[in-house]
Amino acid sequence: MRMYDLISKKKHGETLTCEEIAFMVEGYVGGEIPDYQMSAMLMAIWFRGMEDAEITELTKCMASSGDRIDLSAIEGRKVDKHSTGGVGDKTTLVAVPLVAACGGKVAKMSGRGLGHTGGTVDKLESIPGCRTVLDRKEFFDTVNRYGMSIIGQSGDLAPADKKLYALRDVTATVDSIPLIASSIMSKKLAGGSDCILLDVKTGSGAFMKTLEDSIELARTMVAIGEGAGRRTVALITDMDVPLGNAIGNSLEVMESMDVLKGHGPADLTEISLQLASNMLCLVGRGTLEECRKMAEASIEDGTAFETFCSMVRAQGGDDSVLRDYEKFARAPYRKDILAAQAGYIVKMNAEKCGIASVVLGAGRETKDSCIDFSAGIRMEKKYGDKVEKGDLLATLYTSRKASLEEAGRMYREAVSIGDGPVEKMPLVYARVEIGGIELY
Repeated sequence: MRMYDLISKKKHGETLTCEEIAFMVEGYVGGEIPDYQMSAMLMAIWFRGMEDAEITELTKCMASSGDRIDLSAIEGRKVDKHSTGGVGDKTTLVAVPLVAACGGKVAKMSGRGLGHTGGTVDKLESIPGCRTVLDRKEFFDTVNRYGMSIIGQSGDLAPADKKLYALRDVTATVDSIPLIASSIMSKKLAGGSDCILLDVKTGSGAFMKTLEDSIELARTMVAIGEGAGRRTVALITDMDVPLGNAIGNSLEVMESMDVLKGHGPADLTEISLQLASNMLCLVGRGTLEECRKMAEASIEDGTAFETFCSMVRAQGGDDSVLRDYEKFARAPYRKDILAAQAGYIVKMNAEKCGIASVVLGAGRETKDSCIDFSAGIRMEKKYGDKVEKGDLLATLYTSRKASLEEAGRMYREAVSIGDGPVEKMPLVYARVEIGGIELY
């Protein structure tokens, strides 16, 4: 078998066999297939695509290229959640404790932020002392005791994905649905959970800008999960507007705790409840309606908040900051952004809002960038809101005084004020299962 022949086969739109895909992945990870040949294959896939069976086999091979986590030491059915990334997307900090408080088990490995999208691990590490690196026994023990643990990705999960992603990044092949889907799902399969809920974002702040592309990505990933024997469902959720009112690590933790205490922003609360109810349904806790009521009750009686606090304590964190936000480190500099005219906010570019937060220090421009946990943006007005001239649109926070002017300019460019009211966009567009797509 030669890589040359496989490249030619895919170039002509033919289907690769399981053996050929395994040969390709193992050869590339082992250093026998050079970058220039794999680059040619990636470009052939970009142009010709892959069938569901090919994508599933590619994903399985990538998942098997390194460590695979055995979660059998954790009692019951385990459910994982993955978001394709967005601005102000702190739903893991809300949905996971909702699930755990209602009897679900979530052994969650999350990533760090890069570019305009935030990372759950960075948010957790803004809580003083909270550890996101645990050995497996401590990780499993925490999940068994509290129903949840959230840590950073550890070990050597899916090394094929790391090598392929680095190559995709420099060969203009990142935006290929088969390659995006196999990248995400290889890590989910290696993570070992029984069920997977996917939160596929769509809009200006998402990687997939159109609803059609988002549905196709969701459909592809659901097919992979089900093909690998994992019960998998996807929700298509809005990311044309930042989620919630806060962007930035400690600001987003505070806002997440507000939701768990019953007085968070309506959009973040609704998305989190929908994610949690689907996760609970996947592990057999009831119908979607029954699971929704359970999740709501865990907010009302305080058990979801206390569950999150218990996890934080177990991982070395100071949960007193979750009860008294004044204990969080505060940014020394701030800037208010005021409305230059009266009208309605007719557009918010979520990606530009996210980039403004990165300029303030809340995100990374490179993998080695340092995070300012106190930096970020608190939004007072969002898409669809009526404003008067001089109204407070948002407040910027940073430890870098010099960044305020540029970040302020970027935020103003992200927000457009028009004359007339606008129609609110849906928070959830669709639910995708192996049996079909339900549009909301």
